[in-house]
Amino acid sequence: MKNGIRTKLSVMMFLQYVIWGSWLPLITIYLTQSIHYKSGTDFTPVQTGWIMNTFALSSIYAMFIGGQLADRLFSAERFLAFSHLVGGITMLLLPMQTHFWPFFIIMLIHCIFYVPTLSITNSICFANLKDPKGEFGLVRLWGTLGWVAAGAPFIFILKEKTGAEMASALSWIFIIPGITSLLLSAFCLTLPHTPPTKQASQKFAPFEAIKYLAVPTILILFIVTYFDTIVLWCHFFWTAPFLKTLGIKENWIMPIMSIGQVAEVLTMAILGYVLKKLGWRFVMTFGIAAQILRFAIYSISNQDLVWLVILCNVIHGVCYAFFFASVYIFVDEFFPKDARTSAQSLFNFVILGIGPLTANPLWGWLGQQFDVKDGNLPAFNKLFYIPTAIALIATIGLFIFFKPEKIKKTQEETASTAGK
Repeated sequence: MKNGIRTKLSVMMFLQYVIWGSWLPLITIYLTQSIHYKSGTDFTPVQTGWIMNTFALSSIYAMFIGGQLADRLFSAERFLAFSHLVGGITMLLLPMQTHFWPFFIIMLIHCIFYVPTLSITNSICFANLKDPKGEFGLVRLWGTLGWVAAGAPFIFILKEKTGAEMASALSWIFIIPGITSLLLSAFCLTLPHTPPTKQASQKFAPFEAIKYLAVPTILILFIVTYFDTIVLWCHFFWTAPFLKTLGIKENWIMPIMSIGQVAEVLTMAILGYVLKKLGWRFVMTFGIAAQILRFAIYSISNQDLVWLVILCNVIHGVCYAFFFASVYIFVDEFFPKDARTSAQSLFNFVILGIGPLTANPLWGWLGQQFDVKDGNLPAFNKLFYIPTAIALIATIGLFIFFKPEKIKKTQEETASTAGK
């Protein structure tokens, strides 16, 4: 029975990340270079930025509404099934849109229903795994495999395509996740029943999660997560154009970026073991420090070092698994059971919300200041000094001020007092 549940949770994670991994890496190319073959004009950079930010805006809903519904009102698996049903329908509508407002509204609806599922899938895993700290990494790595699998077909779908053919082929970045979302909606009904943990009349779970920011160590983790997220979204914003500037063909950009997810699979597989051996602070610090190395390599690279840029995508797996995945596991261990989904949403609010809401305009503005464009390699090199510096500051801050052992001690003292 135990293996059967873990298999179902692994399939859930696989399909969950096929959806996101199918459209995110290439949507900016679709919006800024390809959609004019359907409508006669591309979306402007500002319009593209707003469409990208629908994901971030939806994290606000996920924090205050999505987490509350799953924590208090509905069983998690049914909430997940309905969300993916709506998400699949909206994805399939996107290739038909050629004007900004219809595209923006439909994308926003998709994200409003999809973003909460990222924390809800984590919560379902934590609720149904016997040893979450040891097993979550093994289940979550299937999400990474899903992201990698999403990119593989585009090597062939986009091969030797240009102009109108490329625009038509890129429509598959919405068709594939749309179909996958509908399949996942049906599959969710087979997942273990995960009921709400408290009645709706009790305290508002998001506010209960926010209260924990009064704990210095959790506040430090929250702040560091914010800055590391800004660095992470520099990768999503500029790596694809950077690879193109170095001479990489469009159909290979997604597979090259997926090298990071392959590395993430290996890192996630050992995450539970490493956390038990080295502890939260060293593992998380190492995860952020890897960002320093990644962007330092970007800042010195040229056409002769393309191989090094491609190879350093391996670092992305370490950055994500050792820091961001560890954050989710930490939240499950240190937050009370009835507020865990909302606590997951609290950190998703940073990672998918205020982080990218800040990062997208920041990196776009800095790109204009440095005159970053296809072919201007020196501008890219200078731009990447900034995420390198931010990652360095975040690494030092986490290592010095993040002390989870103090929280554990407080919990033990509280439990001892309650026992008396």
